[in-house]
Amino acid sequence: MDSSLFKITSLNLNGIRSATSKGVEAWLDRQRPDCICVQELKAQAGDIAGRFEQLAGLQGHFHFAAKKGYSGVGIYTRHEPSDVRVGYGCSEFDPEGRYVELRFDTPARKLSIISAYFPSGSSGEERQQAKFRFLANFHPHLMQLKAEREFILCGDINIAHNQADLKNWRSNQKNSGFLPEERDWMSRLLHESDPGGGLVDVYRHLQPHTTDECYTWWSNRGQAYANNVGWRLDYHLATPAMARLARTEHIYRAEKFSDHAPVTMGYEFSL
Repeated sequence: MDSSLFKITSLNLNGIRSATSKGVEAWLDRQRPDCICVQELKAQAGDIAGRFEQLAGLQGHFHFAAKKGYSGVGIYTRHEPSDVRVGYGCSEFDPEGRYVELRFDTPARKLSIISAYFPSGSSGEERQQAKFRFLANFHPHLMQLKAEREFILCGDINIAHNQADLKNWRSNQKNSGFLPEERDWMSRLLHESDPGGGLVDVYRHLQPHTTDECYTWWSNRGQAYANNVGWRLDYHLATPAMARLARTEHIYRAEKFSDHAPVTMGYEFSL
């Protein structure tokens, strides 16, 4: 990947202690991203202290869940942010540790990089309803942000948007992650002319037609990973001006740090 590009990686760690034991730090050392947005830390502040404040020379900023061993997001960055926003102002979901935003503002530019972890509804109806509440609640936040600044949101969205984004789309139409309501939410968010849209799925901006190559998550059941029975759940969502700067995309599968694969995009800008 071109070293002149600004590289941003998104990775659901499925536990920071687990992922580091599987070599993610050495990989980061070799890849040298400018920024890595991580989800599912499964750690509290005390677990991070003295061990994970930095990874591969990148400084971490975190949003921890109140519940132990649950959720949590972070951004490790080479560059000092002008501001750090922890949570997005939601009394129901902020205690779950789902949102951290780093601002890199200058007199000439307002720019945010965000790590977000959307709820999963796969454990049952109660969590699916919580997921729907999150989507309804998070949408106006994104629209307000888009009206005020440029941003790139990286995260585990827990939604496969289209049929090309998962292997077994026919049998998953009634399953969380591929429900019509979830997909409609994504379609509206990415709609070019809908006033409630205007964001860009950066991977699809660069790779509109891939299927088997696009997956970022595989179930631990059966031989899903070996047979590439996957889903694309991890995204870069950007304002149009930032999406236009995207030049390269890469989903790394040579090593397995988690049940998710790292998704890296190279953007033609610098901080």
